[in-house]
Amino acid sequence: MPQQINWLLAAKLNPSVTVLIIGSVLGTVIASYFPQWQRPLFFGGLASSDYWRFVTPIFLHFGLVHLIFNCLWLSMLGSRIEQMSSSLHLLLLVLVTGVVSNVVQFVWSGSPYFGGMSGVVYALLGYIWIKDKVVPDPQLQLPPGIIGFMLGWLVVCMTGILDLLLGVGVANGAHLGGLIIGMLLGLIFGLISRLKKR
Repeated sequence: MPQQINWLLAAKLNPSVTVLIIGSVLGTVIASYFPQWQRPLFFGGLASSDYWRFVTPIFLHFGLVHLIFNCLWLSMLGSRIEQMSSSLHLLLLVLVTGVVSNVVQFVWSGSPYFGGMSGVVYALLGYIWIKDKVVPDPQLQLPPGIIGFMLGWLVVCMTGILDLLLGVGVANGAHLGGLIIGMLLGLIFGLISRLKKR
């Protein structure tokens, strides 16, 4: 019972993170059980007038491990930003970085068939990392080793070894694009916060 209360409290404290996780769960159900519904959710290409398809790939997950991995990172990183800034700030951050990471992945691979929240996760990581460097804040600080682990994982994925050993396609363009746009936004908002404090 106390665990249920903790989940409810976390959901109330972090409504945007909760909505994003629910969206990811729904995307996983669609990807797993309703493949005919996937097409309108995959990236639409740069010439597409289906503008929602610039964002919707972030909610598509292909398997339980993919979903859990991304939701754990999203809850850890997103809740820090939501608590420190606001729910709207996090949602806008996810929207912008989701679009950028999806576009980079499409340009990188040439294929619209990809999905997952990991590009956004890397964006949130980059945002927190750089913003905390510019304007240190205990609320933003990550446990030691997290940055190194995630950067190491990025490099491992880019070697193609996971594709070779596990037959798993990794959206390397989304990871790298997300990290870069997240770092840039972290720098911008960090500088804005520093100016406000003067």
